[in-house]
Amino acid sequence: VQLQASGGGLVQAGGSLGISCAASARTASTYVMGWFRQAPGREREFVAAVSRSGAATTYSDSVKGRFTVARDNAKNTVSLQMNSLKPEDTAVYYCAASDVTWLALVQREQRGYGYWGQGTQVTVSS
Repeated sequence: VQLQASGGGLVQAGGSLGISCAASARTASTYVMGWFRQAPGREREFVAAVSRSGAATTYSDSVKGRFTVARDNAKNTVSLQMNSLKPEDTAVYYCAASDVTWLALVQREQRGYGYWGQGTQVTVSS
């Protein structure tokens, strides 16, 4: 499956931004989808993940309560709505897909995701 992230941009602290990821495969609904981010000089880190059906989600502690991940399997897209943004949210955001089941996957670990998009830049100004 090929992934294309889009929607990044510049936003002020406290603002909101939504990014999305389009999957090429008609079977995209068979993949667990995750979002990761990488800030300059830092390792890539887990942000959020959503199960195949969309019924289950999980978030990193740093974004819990501010970010919402969702998917539309009819459109083969996954979104990440980011609210109350902080300068420390500035990073390149990557979407990723895993063909491991939700229960078997350690959603926070990158090694479980076999497919990655190219990333979209999100910059939060103070």
